[in-house]
Amino acid sequence: MRKPTRTLLAAALVLGVAGGPAVLPAAAAPAPGGTAGAAVPAAVPDPVPAAALEAAIAGLPSKDATAALVRVGGTEGAWRGSAGVHDLRTRRPADPGGRFRAGSVTKVFTAAVVLQLASEGRIDLDRPVRGYLPELIPAAYGGVTVRQLLNHTHGIPAAELPGETVEEWYARRFVTYDPRELVRSATARPREFAPGERQHYLNIGYTIAGLLVERVTGDAYAHQVEERVLRPLGLRDTYFPGDSPRIEGRHNHGYQWMRLDDGTTGLRDVTVWGTTDGFAAGDLISTTADLERFTRALFAGRVVRGPLLEEMFTLPKVTDFGSGAPAAYSVGLSMKKLGGREVWGKTGGRWGCNAAIASTRHGERTLVYGVHSTDAKGQDMNKVAMGIMLATYGPPSR
Repeated sequence: MRKPTRTLLAAALVLGVAGGPAVLPAAAAPAPGGTAGAAVPAAVPDPVPAAALEAAIAGLPSKDATAALVRVGGTEGAWRGSAGVHDLRTRRPADPGGRFRAGSVTKVFTAAVVLQLASEGRIDLDRPVRGYLPELIPAAYGGVTVRQLLNHTHGIPAAELPGETVEEWYARRFVTYDPRELVRSATARPREFAPGERQHYLNIGYTIAGLLVERVTGDAYAHQVEERVLRPLGLRDTYFPGDSPRIEGRHNHGYQWMRLDDGTTGLRDVTVWGTTDGFAAGDLISTTADLERFTRALFAGRVVRGPLLEEMFTLPKVTDFGSGAPAAYSVGLSMKKLGGREVWGKTGGRWGCNAAIASTRHGERTLVYGVHSTDAKGQDMNKVAMGIMLATYGPPSR
């Protein structure tokens, strides 16, 4: 039996943390207080589907999201739109230039820096990580290579963090975590599989990668990303918050469904929430404009140069640890066939926001979004984000 579109994307794409209708309406008016616009030359043979994109973000705020910020670009045309509200109290229009938590999109930046260091001869992708961090990586994980960290084939389990519900995690939102302690927690547990045997998407490989960057450069991970990526590309609204649980500057609020103090279930403002558990795997804050600029530069070979860029577009020939499906993650990115062509990118989810960058291989069509979803870490993909992804690229292809 054929799986529904939502299941296909949730199981195999891992490009969008979203869920929604397989068929989008042909057109709809933007939500009150939102803006949407198209700038597509009439001669473009495959124009950006402006009407479908407008429909995908119409009606916000809704139970699924309070705001959506979207940019589509590339040689096939451009479209920018925003909808929803800045916050549920004032209900003023969402700020299209607002910062948001990019979550696991951080991993693309981390992978890019590691690949830059590899191009400089300071990191060997085939060298065991223990050779760089002997005091942190035990002998039981001595065979794990740098490349396996980056493409999730390392077999190291997740660190054990307290809490099982969103309410418990919310109560601990100001707790700070030391990345080294997270690594020690993870590597104290039995391995999930032999290195290079399977693929299991987890944060821990990128937590270690961030510490690897610090070891070989003698510098803070965040500063290395700033010097190597953010500053050269002029990404002035992108930064790492460190221990601060706040988003500095212009930003829209994020909300999450959870049990409230009076025992009812409702939306709680989760904008202020520490992200030290993410470190190099997920604590970046950015904007759609900055992420679009980064995506264009990355796919054009201006961030990672030369043959090492192909590491980001090469899937390991292994199966997924949980489903047995083919590997979906490369170094830093993931791939899914949508609308008959390969789409590469990365999503992220922190409480109150889902983010994504995506592009066809040569930049014909790029997508960046920040969706202030109310189920950012749900098991299924957020409906608004799913609608944006499908509107941009089309349905999954076999």
